[in-house]
Amino acid sequence: MEIPSSSNNVEDTNLPLDYNSSNVKKARLHSTLAALLDDPLLSDVPKKPSLSDVDTLISLELGSAMRITVRKLDSTTFDVVVMNTATVKVLKMAIEKYVNEMEQSKMGHRHISWKHVWANHCLAHHNEKLLDDNAALQNYYIKNNSQVHFLPYVVAKASRKHSKRRKHRFFHGLSKTA
Repeated sequence: MEIPSSSNNVEDTNLPLDYNSSNVKKARLHSTLAALLDDPLLSDVPKKPSLSDVDTLISLELGSAMRITVRKLDSTTFDVVVMNTATVKVLKMAIEKYVNEMEQSKMGHRHISWKHVWANHCLAHHNEKLLDDNAALQNYYIKNNSQVHFLPYVVAKASRKHSKRRKHRFFHGLSKTA
């Protein structure tokens, strides 16, 4: 009778299976992705890119997307990328996404009321207000490397046209106390 040798262990045959498991593949993918994102040539790629982010950046390189610089009221700027056929609404959504990601990475969970932002401010290009959300950016002559900026904006309720911004009177009528 032969005694089984200890070198013929069942665990040895399982090593390749553990190495090829999905968790190991994911870990290798994430480490490779992290190394790629640290490359200075890929500085415009977000830290946790989605498939649409990568697709948009590829479109930018191929010329079917455009980079637009957005100047805030405090004169700081940031860039967003949208397709050449984008509308004002798509540009607003890209701005919202960028600002939300920046606020999240810098300050943690924070909520911005975009309904309030768009009710009190509008985008403009060469002082022409981008008021129609369904209009194509090309209608406003916005192309690659154009700059848009925020302007204070108030809509008159009756005519839905721009009116002068009114100062809030918080204590109006309180000076006449009997």
